[in-house]
Amino acid sequence: MKLLTSLLKIGLKLTILGCAIGGLALAAAYFYYAPKLPDVETLRDVQLQTPLRIYSEDNKLVSEFGEKRRTPISFNQIPQNYINALLAAEDRNFFDHIGIDIKGLFRAVFQLASTGHIQSGGSTITMQVAKNYFLTRERSFVRKFNEILLSLRIEQELTKEEIFELYINKIYLGHRSYGIQAAANIYYGKDIDQLSLAQTAMIAGLPKAPSAYNPITNPSRALERRNWILRRMHSLSLINDEDYDTAKNEPISAEYHGTQIELYAPYVAEMVRNELYQYFDESLYTNGFRVYTTLNSTMQAAANQAVEDGLIAYTERHGYFGPEKSAAATALTEESITATLEQQRTFGSLQPAVVISTNKQQAQLYIKDHGPATLTWENMQWAREHKGPNRLGSPPNQAADIFSPGDLIRVREISANNWRLSQIPRVEGALTALSPKNGAVRALVGGFNFNHNKFNRATQAKRQPGSNLKPFIYAAALEQGYTPATLINDAPVVFHDNNLESNWRPQNYSKKFYGPTRLREALYKSRNLVSIRILRSIGIDTATEFLTRFGFDKDRLPNNLSLSLGSADITPLELVTGYAGLANQGFKVSPYFIDRIEDSDGNILYQAQPATVCPECTYIADKSAPPGDFKQIKLQTAATGNAISSPESETQSSTPPASELTQTESPQTGQQVTNLPVATQIMQPQTAYMIYSIMQDVIARGTGRRAQVLQRSDLAGKTGTTNDQKDAWFSGFNKDVVATAWIGFDQPSTLGRSEFGSTAALPVWIEFMEAALTNSPDQPIAQPDGLVSIRIDPKTGLLAYPGQEDAIFEIFPEASVPTETAHNPALTNATGTTRTEEIF
Repeated sequence: MKLLTSLLKIGLKLTILGCAIGGLALAAAYFYYAPKLPDVETLRDVQLQTPLRIYSEDNKLVSEFGEKRRTPISFNQIPQNYINALLAAEDRNFFDHIGIDIKGLFRAVFQLASTGHIQSGGSTITMQVAKNYFLTRERSFVRKFNEILLSLRIEQELTKEEIFELYINKIYLGHRSYGIQAAANIYYGKDIDQLSLAQTAMIAGLPKAPSAYNPITNPSRALERRNWILRRMHSLSLINDEDYDTAKNEPISAEYHGTQIELYAPYVAEMVRNELYQYFDESLYTNGFRVYTTLNSTMQAAANQAVEDGLIAYTERHGYFGPEKSAAATALTEESITATLEQQRTFGSLQPAVVISTNKQQAQLYIKDHGPATLTWENMQWAREHKGPNRLGSPPNQAADIFSPGDLIRVREISANNWRLSQIPRVEGALTALSPKNGAVRALVGGFNFNHNKFNRATQAKRQPGSNLKPFIYAAALEQGYTPATLINDAPVVFHDNNLESNWRPQNYSKKFYGPTRLREALYKSRNLVSIRILRSIGIDTATEFLTRFGFDKDRLPNNLSLSLGSADITPLELVTGYAGLANQGFKVSPYFIDRIEDSDGNILYQAQPATVCPECTYIADKSAPPGDFKQIKLQTAATGNAISSPESETQSSTPPASELTQTESPQTGQQVTNLPVATQIMQPQTAYMIYSIMQDVIARGTGRRAQVLQRSDLAGKTGTTNDQKDAWFSGFNKDVVATAWIGFDQPSTLGRSEFGSTAALPVWIEFMEAALTNSPDQPIAQPDGLVSIRIDPKTGLLAYPGQEDAIFEIFPEASVPTETAHNPALTNATGTTRTEEIF
């Protein structure tokens, strides 16, 4: 008995000694590791890695860039069902404990003592927050000890709601989704608060093992995990019997949902990414920037459709290239058809399809993502063989003349279940549209399809604009004293120009010459020889200086008379920017496409400050406004907390800094105050109105007559076609929208002798403008002071004689009204005069 008592005393002493040593060890460990722990307070300002998201001006998602899909939400946005499900699955006592689970920790210590490894950590949600934000995933005593210390600190300094919010926004849940909102979007295409109880439990089951319990890749195990969570919720009285029975019997409905793009504008999205990357590098994809562009979703959608329709219409006019892939020798089985279609991408509305059979003037198809369909003769009889830009094969008589069973072709749905044979165009196109008031890009399409070819023709393709440049030459002449009634001789001429390789004998497209022609008529009928004579008269230097006012690059303007015919190299965006100066009555605006940038909390980091047309305004800078230059933005990175510094390069941002613009400290009497820079006037209002009036006639009676289908009186524009029909253009506007459409091949070659700006590009412009002008009232530009309208003789440009029946009204500056009267042929003794000195 004494021996037993002695042993118990010794055991008790050893236990006390062990506890003391353990306590001292823990105290030593605490004092050693505690000072090295990170500051928990930083969790309040943590910046989670969130992708760059790009939106239209009306909040339509355009694109998303970034490896991690994450949409952080606040605690009050978390549905109660999810809170209950996660507590049941991960940490039922979360709202009651101090940050650690004592039983779980003893279990971990026992595992460490018996095996030498920690197999299950007994982690609470708080401990997982500590691990996810501050620690590695190493399984060791030191890491676990630090985790416990951090958890205790976190519980002292943060509320339970803050801890829970940090957890649900950080966790990885499979398929690039981080956080429960992103997971709900990816698995169900909904926000977390829109999920059913069963779906919520499925999301709550993912943190333990996102791969093993993934409802898409491992649905059976995911179902087991979901139902276990539902049973736990039921046993903990978090859901009632009815809800439990309904949820556990709900079938798995998860499927992959990619980023829900609401507006297709990939060329603009890439422009935004490229513009900002030079300032923010890789942090651009993780800082959660929300970039709001100037795009109007209605106009952008219309531009997408107009370019696609225009290019497909062109390709149908020029014949069928044949199937993309000829029939294989193997039998047409469901497996072979599926395998063939799975390898093909859809471009725009063009769906890949396999021909199953042909029967006289009909074909049976199998279309990707659709299934069986019938192709009628009406929708394929256009398919004459393409033999060149000016040659077509014989018309087909039956479906077998076009393709064979097994061929891979393209079709597009023109109405419900009504499919038309199509093909990927070899020709390309672009459309750009701006607001004339400030240069905001309202729509931009850089090609047939971004996934097919990422080259942005709107901003990168330098092409000759042809007659699309003539309005600027004519406007320069009006600035030099010409009037719309000035006569210029349309007659043959040979130029000996040292800047040209040989003698130049320009011609009109018709190969005809029309003699003395009024300036107005020469422009709307696009007379080449008149344009050349005008340029020679005013001087190349004068014209070049005038063009540069509108933003054209002087280095790309030829220093010879071919400039009058549009031989410069200009992108569609540059051209439409120049036309904006015509549309806004003579003010310089610069194109911009980024309106503002917000951080992940909605704070505005950048706000565009475009030069804006406001003739009567006084500009006073708003010094409290966000920066108007990307270089001025200083942001904190999520990873390091260091400020992002702009690169040292002097790359231009899309908007000049407000500090570099002229401003007035106080408004003048009667002037309106604006905090936006005022656009510079680059053309006299009288000149601007006269060129607008002349360009209205391009649509009313000239090469742009097709645009009359829009039934508007306020439209003005100009066609353009280059030598050998290599480029087709149409640019036009009203006071609210200016747009340029271009059609051509990437490697310049003829579009065909029947293709012009009026046939290839103008239909694209018309289709776009029909939608773009929906909310723009038909209101022609107001005539400025200093102009008068006078009746003149259309042949001579002189004042009309009394009673002249074919007289027309023309606009003149008050100081340039003709003083002579035209000859009245009815008066046999009268002597008429003509202004031969004005015929060049």
